[in-house]
Amino acid sequence: MRGHEHSTNANELSGTVHGFVVQAGSVHGGIHVSGAGAREEVPPPWQLPPSVRITDRADELRALEAHRGRATEDGHPTLAAVSGLGGVGKTAVALAWLHTLRPHFPGGQLYADLGAQAPDGPADPGEVVARFLRALGVPSGQVPPALGERVALYRSLTAGRQLVVLLDDAATAAQVRPLLPAGRCVTAVTSRRRMPGLSLDGGHVIHLGPLSTDAGVELLDATLADGRVAAQPEEARALVLLCAGLPLAVRIAGARLAARPRQRITAMVRALSEEHERLEALAIEGDHDVRAALDLSYKGLPPTAARLYRLLGLHPGREFGAPVARTLLGEDAVEALDALHDANLLVDVAEASGGERYRFHDLVRLHAAALAAEDESGDERAVALLRIGHHYLANAGRAEEVIEPGRASLEREFGRGVDPESIAEEDFGPVDGQTAADAALDWLERELPNLMAVVRLARPMGAPELAWQVTDASWPLFPRRGLYREWVEAHREGLLAAEEEGNGEASCRMLTSGALGRLETGDHAEGLAMFERAAASFQERGDALGHARTLNYRGLAHQRLGQQDRAADYFARAAAELPALGDLRAGALARFNLADIALAQGRYEIAAVEAEAARLTLEAAGDPYNAARAAGLTGRACVGLGRLDRAEAELSAALSALRAETAGFEAAHVLGGLARLSERRGQRQQARQYYREAVSLYASVGRSESAEAVGARARLDALEPPEAEGSPSAPPGPDPSGDDRGEAGA
Repeated sequence: MRGHEHSTNANELSGTVHGFVVQAGSVHGGIHVSGAGAREEVPPPWQLPPSVRITDRADELRALEAHRGRATEDGHPTLAAVSGLGGVGKTAVALAWLHTLRPHFPGGQLYADLGAQAPDGPADPGEVVARFLRALGVPSGQVPPALGERVALYRSLTAGRQLVVLLDDAATAAQVRPLLPAGRCVTAVTSRRRMPGLSLDGGHVIHLGPLSTDAGVELLDATLADGRVAAQPEEARALVLLCAGLPLAVRIAGARLAARPRQRITAMVRALSEEHERLEALAIEGDHDVRAALDLSYKGLPPTAARLYRLLGLHPGREFGAPVARTLLGEDAVEALDALHDANLLVDVAEASGGERYRFHDLVRLHAAALAAEDESGDERAVALLRIGHHYLANAGRAEEVIEPGRASLEREFGRGVDPESIAEEDFGPVDGQTAADAALDWLERELPNLMAVVRLARPMGAPELAWQVTDASWPLFPRRGLYREWVEAHREGLLAAEEEGNGEASCRMLTSGALGRLETGDHAEGLAMFERAAASFQERGDALGHARTLNYRGLAHQRLGQQDRAADYFARAAAELPALGDLRAGALARFNLADIALAQGRYEIAAVEAEAARLTLEAAGDPYNAARAAGLTGRACVGLGRLDRAEAELSAALSALRAETAGFEAAHVLGGLARLSERRGQRQQARQYYREAVSLYASVGRSESAEAVGARARLDALEPPEAEGSPSAPPGPDPSGDDRGEAGA
């Protein structure tokens, strides 16, 4: 079993760094300060979906723009909420308004579907604001773990930025509030609810009613564009009345007519009247008019498209790519997707999300799911769900192999009639100079809502093994992108499934990988308890290597709990047992952890010896990230020993390597070491610059209250204003930037 590859990746940093300025000072040897904060400029996000034609909404658009004008005059951000029935055109109105603002808001456009009607429940505000932060240039590893910290960073980044935000299909005002930007940004919210609570936040609330008959006829004419409306005006009015003036229903009915250029509007009116009678008892919030139009469109689909429509109604997530459709229907899916799109039954979200991706309007999804329940047998639905689940499992496994090619994964099982060869492969090839690993991580992150939906659905659908297999395959994403909530939830669900099935190997993997997530969220006691359970299980199963690896894990938990002596005992046992059992890399990590404790206790000689030994083994094992961490620790120990030239060489090399690995948290430790080195050389101004950057990095990764950050701030405050370089400085005491995040064995 392989453990935590990058235990500190949840706190890594790359991209644009905010909040500090690096000034020039005296630079000696190989220390490079000028590039310390330099990052490639991130282009503004342009996430809004494309606009669709709207009619009869001029008054609403004027009201929205007038509200923006008043807010701008008052120096306030603009907040507007658009409410109305499903299918009434709320999103279309919001998009029509926001797209006109692009020239005035060069900071970009953010978009989120808040999923009030989604099958897996409304979107979590913490997940959404994390996506916004990444879109604004905050690397995933730099996104803080807690919602409050994420919101604070989001408000800081948007305070001086001119951008627009669309929060689509909101469930409640409470869901919306954490997502409101600061400064003079513009935010539009759409919801079926009127949300008067947003008025307390300065919001302007408008409610959309159905289109007037004339406006509906105009929309129908634009949809057909073939003269039939002019030739049959009364029939067109009757059709719009049957659609209750809902734009979605008008467009769906119009798309069906457009596909039948010889059919008279009268025939559609007759058919829609019959559907109204059939669906009247099923009306929910006035959406029977849309349902009637949906039934007619469905009946006009080719058989393959109709079946794909039903099967996609079973998809557990909000969005899906074309490969999912190919997995369900083979190559026939390409033509079927086109038919569904042409019939206005699928929304193309490629412009907002990249790639070939689709989603259903929530009413359309409900309609497709209802038809699947009616027309597909229980076995057929079960097979379709399994194919969807195995599609995500197979492709997550492919991504995992790209990111961590040497990782020993849990066995992937494809049973019950699912042929792995028939599962379509997702395209997550590198673009724009990306590495293959970054592209694979991007795919995992984009599909994470679907992966989590499969994990949650695995036990209810009778395939519990999918819960732990998908969780294990998705593992590289959680620490590298700092996705703490999903990390804990996925492993909790995977553990329940593994224990119910009596799978000891999977249970141990879920315990150890999940416990590392607990440590990242600060739940150290629970993490330790989970490691202890895994250790007992390994021992019962006679797995000596697995048990030895838990020594490192348990030591890490005790270290986080402040129990340094107990932690050192566990690390020492791991350092002795793991190499004897054939895991040299994990043994080296145990020695790194021993060095970490020695450094914190001021035992610099021991720290330097253990860290250097760890570095040599990690380099030989092909682990540059942890080798760089070990070099940084050696450098800090050498500062304490007064070996300043050696310290400079080690710290400079470590900083360069950690920047290449975008490891901001670890880079902050190294900057603390460089600051102490500058102090020892009497370079107070240089030391202050390093401390400022270190403090800023700690804050940026949500660790501003950590012992390391507190120590760095204290040293910064203690330094006097810049004096002549070369004046003597008192030798430092124990290194305040000692790393308390030593990695467990792998």
